[in-house]
Amino acid sequence: MTDSGPTDSGDHYFTASPASPDERRPLTVSLAGRTLTVEVAPGIFSPGGLDKGTAVLLDEAPDPPPSGRFLDLGCGWGPIALTLGLLSEHAEVLGVDVNERSVELTNRNAAALGLDHVRAATPDEVGSDAAYDLIWSNPPIRIGKAALHDLLRRWLPSLAPRGTAYLVVQRNLGSDSLQRWIESDLRMPCARFASNKGFRVLRVDHA
Repeated sequence: MTDSGPTDSGDHYFTASPASPDERRPLTVSLAGRTLTVEVAPGIFSPGGLDKGTAVLLDEAPDPPPSGRFLDLGCGWGPIALTLGLLSEHAEVLGVDVNERSVELTNRNAAALGLDHVRAATPDEVGSDAAYDLIWSNPPIRIGKAALHDLLRRWLPSLAPRGTAYLVVQRNLGSDSLQRWIESDLRMPCARFASNKGFRVLRVDHA
């Protein structure tokens, strides 16, 4: 995701097994127009609440279709996956994160909210042949350019025909250069969909 490096515990949110104590606590947030209580913990991305980049994505991206296969790439404690699940009750929503604590929290939060069609997994647990009608992501810019490009090379081409991805990227952390890279390296149409609060929302279409 975009605007945080280490978590407030000193861990990196892109660590598979955070070293910080797994101390769960409730968090009240607003998602899809509803006030909800979710569970968070140290050692994940933005455990203190909804980060600015994700909030921009949720505000600016168009409502998802009522059904389909959706992907939240870099799910953290689940705000994007949960929002997709709340808005599209007939969709199959998958959250993916290398952080095992994040995966568990997203699954627990989805279960607590009765969202049986939302689940989370690590990348190794997801088949490489799946195709997604929609991808929403606040990608982990701070893992470095090479690792970020490898991440996007794996997941963006998994868009189904007529599928669309929406990525939120902080403007001063390379949103424009990332747009150019997606077009030149992945040869996928990529356009600036929205700008808000120092962030760009990029729209990527199936090649």
